[in-house]
Amino acid sequence: MRTVHVAGVGMTAFGRHPDSDVYALIEQAVQRALLDAGAALEQVQWAAYGTVTHGWLHGQICVPGPIAMRRLGLQRIPVFTVENACASGSSAFHLAWQALQAGACDIALAVGADKMVVPDKARAFAVFEAGWDVQTAQANQARLIELGHGIEPPPGTMSTKPYSVFMDVYAAFCRDHMRRHGTTQRQIAAVAAKNHTHSVHNPLSQYRQAYTVEEVLAAPPIAYPLTLPMCAPVSDGAAAALLCTDAGLQRLAGDARRAVRVRASVVQVGEARTADEPQRSIAAHAARRAYEQAGLGPQDMHLAEVHDATAMGELLNVEALGLVPLGQSGPAVERGELSIGGRLPVNPSGGLESKGHPIGATGLGQVHELVMQLRGEAGARQVEGARLAIQENGGGLIGIEEAVAAVQIFERAAIH
Repeated sequence: MRTVHVAGVGMTAFGRHPDSDVYALIEQAVQRALLDAGAALEQVQWAAYGTVTHGWLHGQICVPGPIAMRRLGLQRIPVFTVENACASGSSAFHLAWQALQAGACDIALAVGADKMVVPDKARAFAVFEAGWDVQTAQANQARLIELGHGIEPPPGTMSTKPYSVFMDVYAAFCRDHMRRHGTTQRQIAAVAAKNHTHSVHNPLSQYRQAYTVEEVLAAPPIAYPLTLPMCAPVSDGAAAALLCTDAGLQRLAGDARRAVRVRASVVQVGEARTADEPQRSIAAHAARRAYEQAGLGPQDMHLAEVHDATAMGELLNVEALGLVPLGQSGPAVERGELSIGGRLPVNPSGGLESKGHPIGATGLGQVHELVMQLRGEAGARQVEGARLAIQENGGGLIGIEEAVAAVQIFERAAIH
């Protein structure tokens, strides 16, 4: 395998950008990544653009990637549009990594963006209804909601306001974990409190307000046991990463010592399984492949960014990655093990719950955070001594889990 580096990263602030269209957000993220790498636009040889709502909400159903890249000034290179639900940005990154591994180029660009805050909120929420097999939508919902059977929501804990159907699904995941492992609503709230506290020090985060566990529990309900601060918001934003081989890195004007090595990159679908087989989950399979590719294990990781569209996502995913034993994620977060300063900080960026979740940009936003951390450039949220980091990003739903999972492992440059 060829050595692949992340030479530069860039992202917009995630949040509401009423005065910027999606192309302005893309340009901002790409220009920041190029500047970070010491690269010129004409040095880019290959590009992938991850997006979900560009067509549905803004009318550009076909070729949004080629149009976005041409607007930037990229010409005569391969350009691909990638859609993999919430894992679209990570999938664009993986394809760029594959292009470098295949020898198709030495410098590749991965971009992700979505502008989701639009006047028609119902149309924006409708995007999520396409995140599973639409021909079996009712059966999908029934199967997933059934996971929460056995724990009845207390009175007043279900919102009467409209929200994505996925919130009911995430709530069912919560209740399944509560029934199987004794996880408590307070432990789930502790994830949200931790991540919102982390985000205070992230200038690119959509929300920068700290919450206590008690404040999270007292917040407006969404679907039991989830309250509003436990759930990712609707967001606008873009993120980009410039990847290169050793040869490509030598051609850039940036400091090569700031480059971060990609030790593993995996994107895959899962398999048919039951809820009694967590060891066969899509994220667990992807993690095992990533660890094997990197020649590392979960015990080697110093921090992680994982997909927490709700706080429960973090608890499920740290277990799937082997960072916490099965069923023990709730107590681990309650003890502070997953906080900055703890045994293994998770989502130091603030996570999707607080940093924001512009679907196509989300995975590359995670990459941005890990690159900054491994360089030692994360400021007040810096994880001290971080050398190895893991990213997990899921998208869509098939069966009882995500339709696609991406897991990537990154390593700090040997020389600083």
